[in-house]
Amino acid sequence: MKESDKSVSAVKSADRVLDIFELFAERREPMNLSDIARELEMPASSTHKLLQNLLARGYLETEGKTFRLGYKLFEIGSKYAQQTDLSGEFQLAAQKIVDELNESVFLTIRNGDKVLYVAEKQSTHPVRFVSHLGMQLPLHATAMGKVLLSGMTDDEIAALYPDRQLGRLTETTVTSFDELMEQIRRIRLEGVGYSNGESVFGVRCVAAPVRGASRRIVASLGVSIPDARWEPQLWQRIIESVRQGAEEMSMKLYFVP
Repeated sequence: MKESDKSVSAVKSADRVLDIFELFAERREPMNLSDIARELEMPASSTHKLLQNLLARGYLETEGKTFRLGYKLFEIGSKYAQQTDLSGEFQLAAQKIVDELNESVFLTIRNGDKVLYVAEKQSTHPVRFVSHLGMQLPLHATAMGKVLLSGMTDDEIAALYPDRQLGRLTETTVTSFDELMEQIRRIRLEGVGYSNGESVFGVRCVAAPVRGASRRIVASLGVSIPDARWEPQLWQRIIESVRQGAEEMSMKLYFVP
């Protein structure tokens, strides 16, 4: 094969990869090999090779015989989010919360079955929960993770936990799949999620969803405090501030309720 032919072939393959990503973004549901090949008018054999390469690199995940976007895209998105409006709007919303309550604020997105910390604004208290950008914790063990799960369908959540086994990080971590689903249904109704020492002993968190223009949950905004500072009046103020902060971020990201 001549060098020019190789270049044309490489460009064509790159275009097809982008076509696959755009198809998943448009359809927003798992698809099988035949559906993808038919929608993109590609030979099944070459489609299969591209899908396997993307699967091996983490850009796609499988659910039985179907494919969906994988963790690698979320990882790239988390890095990009630090330079986008999402991060900028977080800084504004978080600063208001810190000014009002002097408690630490965090922004997370989903990375597979983990919650990925992509931004934070710390309080000045000497005793506080400190994360670091890129830190990951199980979705089911954090308030922000449960909020992110609430934006998925029940079937999508079940696919994350096919054996319904939830790992335990502390004595209060939710380990029952049915209990997790009950909490998620409550979050969908109330618009906020909670955790009580479930990932870090002695730390409580309130979180609310940040939505994008498609109405889908794109991130989770949360405030964490140590048990030593917990009291009912402060807790209620935190709930209201987190809810308001997430709503303001959603509005600025063009979400229309």
